[in-house]
Amino acid sequence: MTIRLPDAHGALRTYEPRTEPPAPTPGTPFTSRTVFSAAHVVADPYADVSPDSPAAVDWDATLAFRRHLWSHGLGVAEAMDTAQRGMGLDWAGAAELIRRSAAEAKAVDGRIACGVGTDQLTGGSLAEIRAAYEEQLAVVEESGAQAILMASRALARTATGPEDYLDVYGHLLRQAAEPVILHWLGPMFDPALDGYWGSADLDAATDTFLEVIAAHPDKVDGIKVSLLDARREVELRRRLPQGVRCYTGDDFHYPELIAGDERGFSHALLGIFDPLGPLAAQAVRALDTGDTAGFRALLDPTVELSRHLFQPPTRFYKTGVVLLAWLAGHQSHFTMVGGLQSARSLPHLARAYELADGLGLFPDPKLAEERMKDLLALYGVQR
Repeated sequence: MTIRLPDAHGALRTYEPRTEPPAPTPGTPFTSRTVFSAAHVVADPYADVSPDSPAAVDWDATLAFRRHLWSHGLGVAEAMDTAQRGMGLDWAGAAELIRRSAAEAKAVDGRIACGVGTDQLTGGSLAEIRAAYEEQLAVVEESGAQAILMASRALARTATGPEDYLDVYGHLLRQAAEPVILHWLGPMFDPALDGYWGSADLDAATDTFLEVIAAHPDKVDGIKVSLLDARREVELRRRLPQGVRCYTGDDFHYPELIAGDERGFSHALLGIFDPLGPLAAQAVRALDTGDTAGFRALLDPTVELSRHLFQPPTRFYKTGVVLLAWLAGHQSHFTMVGGLQSARSLPHLARAYELADGLGLFPDPKLAEERMKDLLALYGVQR
């Protein structure tokens, strides 16, 4: 059996899908690394909504996907960028997602950490930004989940310099009940976050970031760095106080950063581990036994797919993530909140299918092939 896929120039070429399904096995959490997958949400395809309506979520399918991740030993990073925070999922929807997922995590003994931001605001003073963060922090803590303090568009707009970041984050860390994860999301993921930590100079921004951590090391479990710059992450990792972890958010260099070097390694909190979940779990279990070469042999070949999904405009990587979830049978449709399924071209989606199939990511390769053919047919590609 073959399938015709459009290339970047619009020409159709023949691809022969694999026929053998993968055979991943569920397992317990890892021993050598703490690993979170930032998980996507499944839209309700029958909801009568427009792209700017509040998100209509298929809760059953959304929670089932989280159970899939937990079954392989992965933690779930909830209500993050991958769940379309600020790109289709508003705070009301995120709060419900946090409550539902945290309850599900308790039921299956799964690890969960949830995003805390200020997306209920459109503007605001520093006092209003602090209050918005506090409202969201309370929801996460009441749910029993760990908090991830996400970067704030409102703070990026309002802050006049590093001192405002030190004030806001210091205030939040002092009142956090448990150690949190601090998230530095780069402008390639969200252009509104350019100049975060008070400077467009990344060296100066890093100094401010580290100053926040140094003032409250007992309240910081770790940092998630999403700058797509491996060298900078390693340098930052080496400057962290003892006991503060680095969770890589670098979807371009994650194998080398997780494997680490003689001076340390990164844990992981990655959007690419949404489609890679079972394969990523298999790789980390190799690392648990000290088999770094086996870990790299499994994970290095996935980087081409990740770089493809996260190519500019990087913020639209969620479209490819949801496509692969549909092709893998984790949901019954290729629909996204906010209509974001339209954010990538057909050649981009076709290449994502080809790369994922080559990696053996589809539990039922035939189902993935048939669904990809259905999508191609919608665009006028004849079977």
